[in-house]
Amino acid sequence: MKPLFTRGPSPESRILVLGLVATALILINLYTDWLNPVRERLSSLAAPFYWLTGTPSRVGDWAGEQWRTRDELLEENSRLKHQVMLLEQQAQLLAAVRAENTQLKELMNSAESVNQRVLVAQVIGVSPDPLEHVLIIDKGRSDGVVQGAAIMDASGLLGQVIEAGDFSSRVLLITDANHALPVQVLRNSVRAVAEGTGDLYRLKLRHLANTSDIREGDLLLSSGLGGRFPAGYPVGEVISVKRDPGRAFAEVDVEPRGRMNRSRFVLAVLNAPTDEGQD
Repeated sequence: MKPLFTRGPSPESRILVLGLVATALILINLYTDWLNPVRERLSSLAAPFYWLTGTPSRVGDWAGEQWRTRDELLEENSRLKHQVMLLEQQAQLLAAVRAENTQLKELMNSAESVNQRVLVAQVIGVSPDPLEHVLIIDKGRSDGVVQGAAIMDASGLLGQVIEAGDFSSRVLLITDANHALPVQVLRNSVRAVAEGTGDLYRLKLRHLANTSDIREGDLLLSSGLGGRFPAGYPVGEVISVKRDPGRAFAEVDVEPRGRMNRSRFVLAVLNAPTDEGQD
């Protein structure tokens, strides 16, 4: 009769057997390629488990990367905005400097064509009264500027000094409604009087007969009559001539050559006007 219970191998025997098996597998793996298919199969079966166990770590890394990337993008966006603002400011400053240099070069060229002594001045203010066309320049009696001195820019006459202080002067523009100056047409020397209209872009000729030889495109120069302005300075260009047979005088509009509201630098004629070369 067989016993009801049999005693299995002892723990020591099991450890010994497992050790022998492990040693044999190691030797077989080192010196043969018999286990390569088994190893590849086991690797394929274990891959999903590796992926699942690494998912929490990957999710955490992805979330952290997203937040870090968002913060970095916001910081970079803010930095780029500041850089754009700085570049725009530098571009504006460069444009302003370039414009000033161009204007100064034009003034120097104009100064060479003026027979009298001139002084470069800067416009530092304008009259707050919209009905008064007056500029303030940074030169006065201490610099040789006197009342009545002609003021021009690189393109033509602007006006004349009506008040000379020690270090600054007030200039009445030729477009002021209370200003008038004698002019003549360059093409045929026809004389007229150019009046301000209160419009910075328009003068008009007063008491010019309908039969006068004047046309659009004619250039008007200062005639020098009256001694208020030197002769030969560009004043404006005729842009419109209207003749009404029922009226004695023609309506003539003139566009000033001087940049009334755009010139930052001007020339002040220091020598007093003379009758030399006047009509």
